[in-house]
Amino acid sequence: MEKINILGTGHAMTLDCFNTCFTLENLGGEHLLVDAGGGLQIIKQLRDAKIDFRKIHHIILSHKHTDHILGLFWIIRYAKKFFTNNQYDGNLNIYMHQELETTIRKIMFEVLPEKFTKLIDDRIIFHVVEDKEEREILNYRIKFLDVHAKKDPQFGFKTTLANGKTFVFLGDETFDEALRDEVENADWFLHEAFCMESEAEEFKPYEKKHSTVKKAAEIASSLKVKNLVLYHANDNDLENRKRLYMAEAKQYFEGNVVVPDDLDVIEL
Repeated sequence: MEKINILGTGHAMTLDCFNTCFTLENLGGEHLLVDAGGGLQIIKQLRDAKIDFRKIHHIILSHKHTDHILGLFWIIRYAKKFFTNNQYDGNLNIYMHQELETTIRKIMFEVLPEKFTKLIDDRIIFHVVEDKEEREILNYRIKFLDVHAKKDPQFGFKTTLANGKTFVFLGDETFDEALRDEVENADWFLHEAFCMESEAEEFKPYEKKHSTVKKAAEIASSLKVKNLVLYHANDNDLENRKRLYMAEAKQYFEGNVVVPDDLDVIEL
């Protein structure tokens, strides 16, 4: 069965959960990693999720914020060990929009020694993608989507799973109406939910271009999606977050709601 392996569920400043990133696992056990978190802990999360790094040949980076890209530098350091020991077949492919590729490349050559940077364009291949461009990645036809982010440019994607269900990931800003035709009636819709509506005055999600659980649920309802996954959330009450977020979401959305914790697995 296809799965989402949730590596992290938090936003940039969470301390008790890792930054939001996940893998989409296909029927053959290969993984598409979506974002890389904010640091070395990405390697620990992969280990704790029991994901064999040799099964990851594709990474999608959505945007240039630190909590989504810094883990990539550690992935490259980690990958070198497998390359050197002939334990990794093929190349590691990384997909991102043009501005992000320029940023990543610049930082790479500033902070990594040559023994790592020489892997770029050799075993680690950067792929620049355009809005609405489609690529074959694993056994999926991935359609990249500019999410019309209000801050830095950000790309999500849409695809169809082996079971025929549609899967949409739109990064970590509030859904933009320009994408309605791409998302409407999706089977799986991943959307950020910074905090509950009752916490909005304290955490100010709208000022950060984020949503509350209520807002995300209302969006999902208007789009008539079937399954709503809420992520990129606060960690102020992890013990009760799942229960409270689900209760609020169900007031505004009749479909299935999933509020994962780090290392949860969602069967698709």
